Amino acid sequence: MIGKTQKIKKEEKAVLVGLIQGEQTHEQVQEYLDELAFLAETAGAVAGKRFTQKLKHPDSRSFVGKGKLEEIKNYILAKPVDLVIFDDELTGSQIANIEKELKVKTIDRSDLILDIFASRARTAQAKVQVELAQYQYLLPRLKGMWSHLERQGGGVGTRGPGETKIETDRRIVKDKISLLRKRLTEIDKQSFTQRKERGEFIRVALVGYTNVGKSTIMNLLSKSEVFSENKLFATLDTTTRKVVFEQMPFLLSDTVGFIRKLPHHLVESFKSTLDEVREADLLLHVVDISHPQHEEQINVVNKTLQDLNAFDKPVITVFNKMDIYEEKSIDSWLDAEVKQDILRDLREKWEHNTDGNCIFISATERMNVDALRNSILTKVRELYRVRYPYKTEFFF
Repeated sequence: MIGKTQKIKKEEKAVLVGLIQGEQTHEQVQEYLDELAFLAETAGAVAGKRFTQKLKHPDSRSFVGKGKLEEIKNYILAKPVDLVIFDDELTGSQIANIEKELKVKTIDRSDLILDIFASRARTAQAKVQVELAQYQYLLPRLKGMWSHLERQGGGVGTRGPGETKIETDRRIVKDKISLLRKRLTEIDKQSFTQRKERGEFIRVALVGYTNVGKSTIMNLLSKSEVFSENKLFATLDTTTRKVVFEQMPFLLSDTVGFIRKLPHHLVESFKSTLDEVREADLLLHVVDISHPQHEEQINVVNKTLQDLNAFDKPVITVFNKMDIYEEKSIDSWLDAEVKQDILRDLREKWEHNTDGNCIFISATERMNVDALRNSILTKVRELYRVRYPYKTEFFF
């Protein structure tokens, strides 16, 4: 993409910057920076030194204030640093002010996520969605940025009387956004037609925070080879497979993972891809139970589902990575009875919170996968009885 948003080069050395606001604690912001570091590494950068600053409100010029910016500058002068990444969204003028002071490339969390999406987009639909989100991110930041768009429409007659450079840039970006929206609408129509041609099957969609193991579970349940790896946003394009449990067919879809502070424009651009979620009859909400912030991740996913108008569907909450949870959270020196008490308390808590619609598994260790299949089968049968009662004779 042309303009200020630049592709991160492999092995760029990055420092991370977070702001402690309101009732946030230092420990909480450090966990947020852990995720930012994972994002940076997914993009190809090497995350190093971290800086945090406690402020009631972000500084309008430098986000973290003059003193903290000076501290970051002194570190950069002493160490090789190629990139500064802020965990919150910056304005164009803030980016310009920070770069002027630090003399290194500066990006924010949204820009970083957009870079990852751009590198992982494979289909025409995903590429258009990401490009649209990039231009929408860029548009309000044009004024403050030190670099301008290339003169794509340069030459005699392309600039109106008195039109400034920034106005030309804005017109270029707005025209590009309009063109991408039209192209995306055409692709969406094709996708809608493809979904209609799938016939009358119950649809099940895997949803969850990024990197919780959705693609691994997809491979287990559908016996297919969906790409998965221990990186954020391994899956961008929705993958759908026909699955049959005990002669009971249904469609299973793996979708893009959600994340805290997911850029608004990215959510808007990917809403068409997430039609699989809106049109699903049953959601499998996959949770990484071993993650220290799994409850916050659950809230992020639920909020995103609300934004997609998909929060009122039947849900099975799948607590994945139980093997890692037991290893990290239960001391090995405890006797077997105490360990079982801890696990029982965990299950009772979440069975109460989900009205019994939850299951605890480890996809990589194949732990309790048969129970997951049985839970899905039971729900799918119930949905067929309600949705397609005339098919009952074929399936029951």
